[in-house]
Amino acid sequence: MPAVTLADPPIELQTAPEPRAAVIWLHGLGADGHDFAGIIPELGLPPGAAVRFVFPHAPMRPVTINGGYVMRAWYDIAMGATGFVQNREHLAEAVEITNGLIRREMDRGIAPGRIALGGFSQGGAVVLHTALRHPQRLAGVVSLSAPTPYLDDLFREASPANADLPIFIAHGRYDPMVPFAHGEGVVRALQARGRAVEWHDYNLEHNVSLEEIRDIGRFLARVLA
Repeated sequence: MPAVTLADPPIELQTAPEPRAAVIWLHGLGADGHDFAGIIPELGLPPGAAVRFVFPHAPMRPVTINGGYVMRAWYDIAMGATGFVQNREHLAEAVEITNGLIRREMDRGIAPGRIALGGFSQGGAVVLHTALRHPQRLAGVVSLSAPTPYLDDLFREASPANADLPIFIAHGRYDPMVPFAHGEGVVRALQARGRAVEWHDYNLEHNVSLEEIRDIGRFLARVLA
């Protein structure tokens, strides 16, 4: 696939000068890069951790599940008779966008093993598809409340370089948008293939809590150490 770029530059925030690690974080449907930029102080990363956080903005596109309304979306999504119908081509484009952001961090001197991916909802699906396929070992991936599709494709195309990638998956038990059972199913599928998954469930709907953010912070501190 030809290189896919974003129309709008991502938000970038650093915890210290001269970052030695990076976290690329993708927002959910209808949000933008500002959505999670405020969590950095709440992560509780170790003092002196020099991390660049990159929060890209998804492209603007019509979204079928929202009546064709144009909004920021990593891919189009609709509701079919058996659940979500998610656009494969758009998903592949979003993976390529994320790969481009990884390459950008590498060009700025961050080793791939010091780059972690994170995302919420659609963003969580994209980062899981990106991280498991990436040809170089990354630090880890965080996927929250994600409607992750096409697992058979993902496992078939997974890169041996990330066979032992640390994976953090979390979901709200009362999520009315992406059923909790879907998150459980993704975790079971990963575990059945020998993947080490750190699984968290919370008394939440389709959102995040301070407890969840602190758990993510501990995971990132460990994998970026």
